[in-house]
Amino acid sequence: MRLVASDLDGTIVGPDNRISDRTVNAFRKCADAGIRIVFVTGRPPRWLGPVRGQLGHTGTVICSNGAILYDLEAAQVTWSKPLALEGMFQAAGIIRSLYPAVRFAAETVEGFHLEPGFLQDAGADLLGAVAPAPLTESLGPGSRVVKFLAKVEDVHPDDFLRRVKPEVAHLVSTTHSAPSVPLLEMSAPGLDKAVTLADYAESLKIDAADVVAFGDMPNDLGMLGWAGRGYAMASGHPAVRSAVSRQAPPFAEDGVAQVLEDLLRGREF
Repeated sequence: MRLVASDLDGTIVGPDNRISDRTVNAFRKCADAGIRIVFVTGRPPRWLGPVRGQLGHTGTVICSNGAILYDLEAAQVTWSKPLALEGMFQAAGIIRSLYPAVRFAAETVEGFHLEPGFLQDAGADLLGAVAPAPLTESLGPGSRVVKFLAKVEDVHPDDFLRRVKPEVAHLVSTTHSAPSVPLLEMSAPGLDKAVTLADYAESLKIDAADVVAFGDMPNDLGMLGWAGRGYAMASGHPAVRSAVSRQAPPFAEDGVAQVLEDLLRGREF
């Protein structure tokens, strides 16, 4: 075990945005043992408070499902792979033909853009300075979109993904990470957490066989399959649990911490 790669939400971060003391201690013991740590999340850089504040991590975070490398210590994006706007808008047209009531949003390197209705009843505390507007108006030629979002109502998230993904596969990579919200997350074609994690590990001269990874949702599948030891959370999405041979105990039982503690003791989990 030379590198630990972990998802955040539902894996080590709870709905209250907290990380348990046991989990914090497990990661600190890994760092003390000389093991590299990288967090691999769908979150944008502005939502990394738990990693910085609770874990005290100052290294690299792979954000936006692999579209951004972010240096926490320097507080800056060091690399990004944006979507081509033309392809993104083509994908939007296809999705709208399937779900006419769909609403879109876009995470860019510079900030957040959303259409009216994307966040229902959102107040100023949630939107901040963001003014809802059609993306065709708010995004300019220089906008670097790293994650394109599509949201509908009254559709199961898995059904939404199942119907849309093959229709836009030539334009974007599509996944989802919200267990109960029909929200699709789209990146540049061929990009996902696994691709960027593999490149990051190679930069450290660490082989996949020496990587331990944890995740709970479909956007983690590639990463868990690539790592030498990929652990699906027992509390995670059924498709992830069935696709990955190793399981960590549930999030509520500090599953990641349990596995790391055992691996540090030299016991295979």
